[in-house]
Amino acid sequence: MAKKVISKCDFCGRAKEDVQMLISGQDAKICDACVEQAMQLLNEEGFVQHEKPNYKGEPNKNLKPLAIKAFLDDYVIGQDEAKKVIAVAVYNHYKRLYQKTTEDDVEIEKSNIIMVGQTGTGKTLIVKSIAKLLNVPFTIVDATVFTEAGYVGEDVESILTRLLQVCDYDINAAEKGIVFIDEIDKISRKGDNPSLTRDIKEGTQQSLLKLIEGTEVLVPPQGGRKHPEQKLLKVDTKNILFLCGGSFDGIDKIISKRLNTSVIGFKNKKGSEEVDKENLLNYITHQDVRAFGIIPELLGRLPVLVHLDPLDKNALTNILTQPKNALLKQYKKLFAIEGITLHFEAAAIDFIVDKALEYKLGARGLRSICEAIITDAMFELPSKTDVKEYTITEAYAKQKLSKSKLAKLKVA
Repeated sequence: MAKKVISKCDFCGRAKEDVQMLISGQDAKICDACVEQAMQLLNEEGFVQHEKPNYKGEPNKNLKPLAIKAFLDDYVIGQDEAKKVIAVAVYNHYKRLYQKTTEDDVEIEKSNIIMVGQTGTGKTLIVKSIAKLLNVPFTIVDATVFTEAGYVGEDVESILTRLLQVCDYDINAAEKGIVFIDEIDKISRKGDNPSLTRDIKEGTQQSLLKLIEGTEVLVPPQGGRKHPEQKLLKVDTKNILFLCGGSFDGIDKIISKRLNTSVIGFKNKKGSEEVDKENLLNYITHQDVRAFGIIPELLGRLPVLVHLDPLDKNALTNILTQPKNALLKQYKKLFAIEGITLHFEAAAIDFIVDKALEYKLGARGLRSICEAIITDAMFELPSKTDVKEYTITEAYAKQKLSKSKLAKLKVA
């Protein structure tokens, strides 16, 4: 009687019926799980060269402000005024890049932007979407890690190091890129009046001035402090668009003081114009940002000031359901890969939005809440072959959220 040949993986020893696929070579077999593990190992060791974005071509300079805003509308809900201002500023910036020299010798200056808005209102998403549309190198940096030379922390030149890394050290591409400096409010000095003792945070702002305005900077490609022997690259920042963003927590009190009204007031001193007490950012000016602690020299290099409105219930509901990459669409796709059709009851969606408003976490809070609700389903359902449809009800959402860490969150 012939001996039965058992097909198994020569690496892990699992039988053919225990794996999804068994690949046969000349003298050995390997299963899909071992292939995936080997790929992960190659990734971690840096042997796999991922395809990098191609920035060799020119940025898309034929887009008009209306087209830019229409593109943003597909990804960012609401914030119409902010999207309009940013679309115009970006359009003018790239007109300036291709400006021809004329006899009148008029030179268009950069339209750097400062964005003010509560956390989770879409500052980063707007900038990411703009960079994607224009096909230019784009990087996000956190202002809190930077210090002026001589202090512990990163030098501001490392901003350009990150931009160069994004475009594989193509200097020409980097010089037309976009840099988003987040948390700019965290390096504000204490109060509007400079004290006799110089503030370290003010020094950090000072070190950003030339970089944002436009100058030739010698950039260490691997970061400056750990590799002092490296050859420096010269990058001209005059055509790099800088956008700065921050939540500026407490700036509403500065605005209300300037309007000569309290945060809970309805009218200004003249009584001629009603004040929207729910959204004082409507009335923000450079004067308010200066009073918050951003030095006037830096503000002068950020001429475009734009605010983002707080998200209401309708906006958060639309964020969950409408954009191309809406959160609920992402979850439905994840389940569809497993062959499961996922549904959300309208009452469940309302519950998620109400909790996001309660926790005051903005659009980012939506993902945290959804993860807390759906994690158990994502853990259990892939192993159940008989489940083809699943519905998230309001009762289910309440039950799962009540058992999560978010339920212990204290709301101010």
